[in-house]
Amino acid sequence: MKKVGNHSSFSRILLFFLVLSLSFSVASFGQQAAAPAATTDPAAGAAGAAGTGAAPAGAGDAAKGKELFNTLCAACHKLDAKATGPALRGVADRRDRQWLYKWIRNSSEMIKSGDPDAVKLFAENNNAVMTAFPQLTDADIDNIMAYTSQPKEAAAPAPGSDKVGAGAVAAESGVSNNIILGALVLVLGVLIVMLYLVNRTLKRVVSANNIEEVQKEPSLPLWKAYAKNQFLVLVTVILLMLSGAYFIYGYLMQIGVDQGYEPVQPIHFSHKIHAGDNGIDCKYCHSSARVSKHSGIPSLNICMNCHKNIAEFQGDKDSTYVEYSKEFYTAEIQKLYDAVGWDKTAQKYTGKQKPVKWVRIHNLPDFVYFNHAQHVSVAGVECQTCHGPVETFEIMKQHSSLTMGWCINCHRETDVKVEGNDYYKKIHDELAKKYGVQKLTAANMGGTECGKCHY
Repeated sequence: MKKVGNHSSFSRILLFFLVLSLSFSVASFGQQAAAPAATTDPAAGAAGAAGTGAAPAGAGDAAKGKELFNTLCAACHKLDAKATGPALRGVADRRDRQWLYKWIRNSSEMIKSGDPDAVKLFAENNNAVMTAFPQLTDADIDNIMAYTSQPKEAAAPAPGSDKVGAGAVAAESGVSNNIILGALVLVLGVLIVMLYLVNRTLKRVVSANNIEEVQKEPSLPLWKAYAKNQFLVLVTVILLMLSGAYFIYGYLMQIGVDQGYEPVQPIHFSHKIHAGDNGIDCKYCHSSARVSKHSGIPSLNICMNCHKNIAEFQGDKDSTYVEYSKEFYTAEIQKLYDAVGWDKTAQKYTGKQKPVKWVRIHNLPDFVYFNHAQHVSVAGVECQTCHGPVETFEIMKQHSSLTMGWCINCHRETDVKVEGNDYYKKIHDELAKKYGVQKLTAANMGGTECGKCHY
């Protein structure tokens, strides 16, 4: 019998390369797992722990002083920037402590007495009268001075500052991945060689045994066979027409529906920070929603009610922002100042204003009548019912579809609130008997009539 070749040698070679590739993979994964552990330095942790808890400068309790500062002083003063009054960081080193006691308790009296330092300070701050705090004891003022004497915290590293360390880890990971990729390519090459050798061996076997290869009869191409089957062609045409009509109808029904519309505004305004973290009521800014057809765009004067003394963002990055930095939000506040013409250094308006071209988000067709006051003040509908959880939106968007079907469904499902309204209570009692229901919906009271919204 003629020997064709030793097939077991091929299996041994394949097994050898598979074991080799697995060993490379295990080694590379071990390197990746060991890399994070190697970066942990116990000495660094000890040094960091030893560096915390520095004693506050000067006498007094800085923690209590911070509470007093935020309660009494923060409306007009900042630690590192001028507001209505001067910056207060290090004021204990610039002024005599006894002078500060008198000034804080009654600055107006010192100005009237002609104290030169008091008169000069009063003039430097646009003759702004400081509120007197006679109730503060020496210990309270010492606590505030201790807080203002603390050194300024170092700026947090900017996003991307850890690119060096991350790059090193990525480089190690990249080397390991290259090793794995090389092993897989090697295994693939071995398999290709083996297939070639097996094919050549089979051809030798066929030639040695004088086996004749069976030739396949030419068959009809699939597309020609399909074209000759009239039934399949008819079914296909019908399915294409129905699916085409479905998608065309769906496309046409979405014309004018801007659900999810999220335009970029000229000044970045975070509802998540204002309505969410700070708990500002929607109707404080959109006050016309109570009495008008439109909710209105808040004037910049409303913004300045707070931001006259808030020139820098001081939020907690873990609860307010993710992809934006404090510097970004502070720059947006500066855009507000540029628009209203506010000089934060001099604490006065310059008279140079720039209009803000806000981009409208919610826009109903002209033939639709909608009254915010009717829904907000009369019906007691919450803003989130239509606009979604705006307190979680970093960028405002259109939450609901605002289609006619959406409005009608709301009228059919929403019960009318009649508590404290004798007019509606009378109508409710009469219509409840007519329809045989306990509670009336807006639809029962004519909320689905065409003339209610179209006239």
